[in-house]
Amino acid sequence: MSPLIIDIHTHVYPPAYMEMLRGRKTVPYVHDPANNKDPRLIILSSDDDPSIPLDERGRPVDSSYWNIDVKLAFMRRHGINCSVISLANPWLDFLEPEEAQAWAQRINDDLEDTCARVNQAADPEKTLALHEKETLYAFGALPLSAPSADIIVNEIKRLKSLPHLRGIIMGTSGLGKGLDDAKLDPVWGALQETESLLFLHPHYGLPDEAFGGSDETNRYGHVLPLALGFPLETTIAVTRMLLSGVFDRFPRLKILLAHSGGTLPFLAGRIESCIHHERKFVANGGDVPGPQRSVWEVLKTNIYLDAVVYGTAGLQAAMTASGADRLLFGTDHPFFPPLDSKEQQWPSVTTNYKAIHAAFDKEGDAVAAVLGGNAARILDLK
Repeated sequence: MSPLIIDIHTHVYPPAYMEMLRGRKTVPYVHDPANNKDPRLIILSSDDDPSIPLDERGRPVDSSYWNIDVKLAFMRRHGINCSVISLANPWLDFLEPEEAQAWAQRINDDLEDTCARVNQAADPEKTLALHEKETLYAFGALPLSAPSADIIVNEIKRLKSLPHLRGIIMGTSGLGKGLDDAKLDPVWGALQETESLLFLHPHYGLPDEAFGGSDETNRYGHVLPLALGFPLETTIAVTRMLLSGVFDRFPRLKILLAHSGGTLPFLAGRIESCIHHERKFVANGGDVPGPQRSVWEVLKTNIYLDAVVYGTAGLQAAMTASGADRLLFGTDHPFFPPLDSKEQQWPSVTTNYKAIHAAFDKEGDAVAAVLGGNAARILDLK
């Protein structure tokens, strides 16, 4: 039997989310061109340039972003048995406080209904093994802009009661000040109490100045922001959590990091060395508490990594940092589609398949674990 394949990094804009974005006039919003072409998502302020015709702003979001049948066809094409779908950026971070709770509940319910409908259609009368059908689960989104932490905490607890929700997706800004913000402690506490997995995903990248300014960045398209900005964003966010003692206060917090943790596995030793020599920390005579647990311990007890890194060297670093039993396959669909519309297989997916097999070529059990076994165990997928 072929190994079970579970995609834990795959995005969708469910109907309620698209409706919300269509109802907005400020970034982010969705515009439907008059020529019946694909809707366009204006996601960043730089996309909303008045000098650009409205029908050309932002990026097109074709049916692969919002039509679940297209998602299922993609799964069949690439041999994927189960997908854990989640919103793509910008999640719900931008909502006005008075809107956040209602939209979060509606969108999360939409995700639950979508998974339930697909799974029931695939299995109307009996329980089949995951190998025998295409099934869906989901990571929910949080109303982080809500006026009180209680609203966010209550949604975390509510999501735990939904049969097809298996965790939460969040960006790196938290409540707007980063993930080392002490005001996030109730959120971390609720995630720990409910044993909910947090899928941490980048969105904001690094400032244009890091890549030579906006003019320089435009010369190279999105290569620098996506290839370097996103991974470094994740690395910085998690390191700030470590330095502020989040993992000391919440030792059972479980976090899945997108794109194999950015550069965290590769830089963990350097981060640990700098912490060891930091004079501001109490351990070295300073007055700042500093982290009590090492980077290595956190990586092996609190952190899971997806395998969306497109290369054997990156996978080996991820495996060394967290362990092969904490590495999970993903595709990042529907991003990075084939440039040639005639291509049936997505190079972004087949590259990850090849890297996993190359990294564990003499360990069949490890390949099967990374492709699906780990996710089935960690997310309790029946």
